[in-house]
Amino acid sequence: MSDPDWTPPISAGSRLEGFAELASTYAGRELSASDAAGYDELWRWSVDDLDGFWRAVAEHLGHRLPGPALAVERMPGAVWFPESRVNYTAAVFADRPADEVAVLGVSEDPDATTALTWAELHDRVAGLAATYRRLGIGEGDRVVGYLPNSPDAVVALLAAASIGAIWSVCGMDYAASAALARFQQLEPKLLVHATSYGHGGRTHDRRDVVDELRAGLPSLAATLETGSTAWDAALAVEAELEPVGVAFDHPLWVLFSSGTTGKPKGIVHGHGGAMLEQAKVASLHYDLGPGERLFWYTTPSWMMWNFVVGGLLVGASIVAYDGSPAYPRTDQLWALAAEHGVTALGMSPAYVAACQKARVGPAAHDLSRLRRVGISGSTFPAVSHRALQAELGPDVQICSISGGTDVVSAFVGSVPTVPVWAGELSRPCLGVALDAYDAAGRSVHGEVGELVVTRPMPSMPVMFWDDPDGERYRSAYFDTYPGVWRHGDWITLTDHGSVVIHGRSDATLNRKGIRMGSADIYEPVEALPEVKEALVIGVEEPDGGYWMPLFVVLAEGVELDAALDRRIREAIKVHASPRHVPDEIFAVPGVPHTRTGKKLEVPVKKVLAGQDLTGALDPGSVDAPELLDHYAEIALRRRARP
Repeated sequence: MSDPDWTPPISAGSRLEGFAELASTYAGRELSASDAAGYDELWRWSVDDLDGFWRAVAEHLGHRLPGPALAVERMPGAVWFPESRVNYTAAVFADRPADEVAVLGVSEDPDATTALTWAELHDRVAGLAATYRRLGIGEGDRVVGYLPNSPDAVVALLAAASIGAIWSVCGMDYAASAALARFQQLEPKLLVHATSYGHGGRTHDRRDVVDELRAGLPSLAATLETGSTAWDAALAVEAELEPVGVAFDHPLWVLFSSGTTGKPKGIVHGHGGAMLEQAKVASLHYDLGPGERLFWYTTPSWMMWNFVVGGLLVGASIVAYDGSPAYPRTDQLWALAAEHGVTALGMSPAYVAACQKARVGPAAHDLSRLRRVGISGSTFPAVSHRALQAELGPDVQICSISGGTDVVSAFVGSVPTVPVWAGELSRPCLGVALDAYDAAGRSVHGEVGELVVTRPMPSMPVMFWDDPDGERYRSAYFDTYPGVWRHGDWITLTDHGSVVIHGRSDATLNRKGIRMGSADIYEPVEALPEVKEALVIGVEEPDGGYWMPLFVVLAEGVELDAALDRRIREAIKVHASPRHVPDEIFAVPGVPHTRTGKKLEVPVKKVLAGQDLTGALDPGSVDAPELLDHYAEIALRRRARP
């Protein structure tokens, strides 16, 4: 077994260890989480006794939830806490100190920072909830937001949840067509919107998009513009905050998949499931609570925005940032974390790589309060991990997580008392019955398999929107292994208990019967100073052949000549294996991504195979759909060869 790259400090005194003491009373035996072996035993109990575990989690979080936790176990269709009435907003405001900061609003303008105390947040939510009611919004009605990442967006969500309305939001980088593709499905009664957002030193005026949204949503009874006189008046209404008690699975919000084909899927989560799952990860895996401050670079369109809002559930303070992660300086996130005393900071592997290539990062900043750096969105290469850990030092844990919009939480990630190995995620999260299956549905360890979850999680979707018979929901997760959740990722469960994520299984590389993860190729290639980003695709051909090209985005002024081609091939051969070496290497102007930053492997694969994506691709879910034309041209030229 390789040595870990980070080892927990002795006697960390984490919230997880305190929870283990409580869990012991439910388990009827002593449980501990003070080291990896203790955590593994706690995890095993958490998935063997879901009822006891989730009742213990509820007690740990201060919730009184009567009756059984898991009344009916099946997937899909598990029934959780049927005797309980809950409300997400009520949980946010339970026993909070009035004068401490709850939400910090930050932008690229350092003079425009705003801070809301818990009392101010409470009063704004109460006033807006009263305004919603006055406008005729009630339980089950849909409230949608077209908003930047701001305190106003947090207030708008919490006000909707408090009255049992259903929330959905798009960030303001979305075009009108992309936002309408989502919102029109919901037939919303109220639109909350801003008129502009900031990014890259510019204020982006979006009034024309708002006009299109109003025109394209005939179901609207009203609109509210943040920052307007009407908005200020709505927040200032003096009213009691009276959250409505709803069923555990009452719809809280609709998140839309970052998938790139077909109509965006509306994924509905319930109040109770989101409340318990998000708070569990925040408290037990990220060790967040009162006195901590969480800042994750995200937009309201991505589930990580919901995850950050979930930090309020454990009494942590959160940062809402409207701006670019790299403006006015490449290391902007590190600078903001230092300025605002952030204790848990989240970012993408691509941002870490950009800082490392620019030779800037955490070392130049006073990050004495920082304890955890979260990594999400894609696989984090081991070389980047080790370089970042060296800069951060032993007091800061790098916490890679993997989960999804589907469960608005994490399946696997970090643990405060378990070591971290670069390029690996330390452990499955508590309560997540994670396994790896082969094609026959057999559990496999030490080799690549499908990520599956064999028992229910409370934050699995209540339903998909506009899916009355549940067929789309079942086919999304349960067709391959009936009764078992298949997530669509290739993973390996290692001999020391960690999890390696290899990438999406529908975009896997399968060369001569050998499965390979694209991340194994990206790591050595993107470590080269000449390469900004890489994309590798495996295409099955009609004659039984297999074509595996590699596409590279080069640094400014660099050309793909024979020498660089050889360096790239040699890096892959040395750091992955000879079978990972691509058939051809092409320089391209860019790699298209989903709005959440994931490389567009599947659509590019379809383009290279000659498929026409017209009408099938959702352009609103892609950052630069026009880039696909370059890949289509490469495929055409290849097919024209003698």
